[in-house]
Amino acid sequence: MLMKRKAVLDRLPKQAQLRGLDFELTELTRHTSVRVGRTSRTLGRHAEVDDKTAHKFFDQFADEFGGKGWWR
Repeated sequence: MLMKRKAVLDRLPKQAQLRGLDFELTELTRHTSVRVGRTSRTLGRHAEVDDKTAHKFFDQFADEFGGKGWWR
């Protein structure tokens, strides 16, 4: 399955706001940089993101959002 890139990026600021964390989105040359609290990661700029890739991307923010699977 594929997930829209916008849907992936829309989940993060909502969760950051619920947790009272800073959220920053920066467009780089071929990627988008996402910073939540102290954690910063990049996501490739594709229209759709594979579900497995999206889940791994979300899991990279597990420390900030209270554990793996916060996005379920």
